[in-house]
Amino acid sequence: MKRNGWMHLLLGGALVLGVGTAVAQGPGGGHRGPFGGPMELMGFEGMHGGKVVTGAPFSATSTSTTNQTLQDGKTTINRTVQGAIYRDSQGRSRREVTFTGVGPLAATGGTHKMVAISDPVAGAHYMLNPDKKVAYKMTLPAGGAAGNTAKSQAFAQKMQARQQQEEASGALKVDSLGTQVINGVSAEGTRTTRTIAAGQIGNSAPIQIVSERWYSPDLQTVVQSTRTDPRFGTTTFSLTNIQTTEPAATFFTVPAGYTMQAGGPGGHGHHGGAAAGVTPPPPAN
Repeated sequence: MKRNGWMHLLLGGALVLGVGTAVAQGPGGGHRGPFGGPMELMGFEGMHGGKVVTGAPFSATSTSTTNQTLQDGKTTINRTVQGAIYRDSQGRSRREVTFTGVGPLAATGGTHKMVAISDPVAGAHYMLNPDKKVAYKMTLPAGGAAGNTAKSQAFAQKMQARQQQEEASGALKVDSLGTQVINGVSAEGTRTTRTIAAGQIGNSAPIQIVSERWYSPDLQTVVQSTRTDPRFGTTTFSLTNIQTTEPAATFFTVPAGYTMQAGGPGGHGHHGGAAAGVTPPPPAN
């Protein structure tokens, strides 16, 4: 895949997988559905599912690492996603991630940065491509943040029902790990063990996927997690340098000098110049 195509995949994938509900999850890490694995592997823990959180500002450094041993038992792949996350009292959020050792980057040793801004106040999401100085704008559907939250709640209910079915069948086990102070904040721990029965996906023996998540009720986000999956290796995620002060308002605006384009990366409506009627907000840091 070419470099531009890879960037479009990363940026577009982040949009599709829930930038609008960034840093908001339910106790124990929120949804444990089919999106959990890929999201964690790409370093998007804490970005999917949930609601717009107001009145709980914070900023933190985020780190996600994945260690995977290939089938030959000798080759080990290490992937790292580093970044930062910000949320203000109005529920606006910003997520910065730098990809290293993912896809074509693994061969070149290069890195790529992406920035996602969710602004429920203005009813818009932005994906920034710092390399090209382009901002992709997506407008919230009718109903704005309220409609988005309603959809998230409906999805959460479906996933909860699915979880109950899995627990009843013995495919999923959930254990409480109590409350601890993790990276300076109080967090509730949950361990989930999911078993994929032999033959379910062509596997000759059962596969166990074990996840531990530490969720902060005050911040309403996961502050630390570990996921071990024999198919993908072990992924760890953590928030450090957590500050509960109000981030600067400029973190939630598009920098000056960026070209504004409508639609997500790689999609329709983003070709050519700036989208009609779209004016970039004031400069950001």
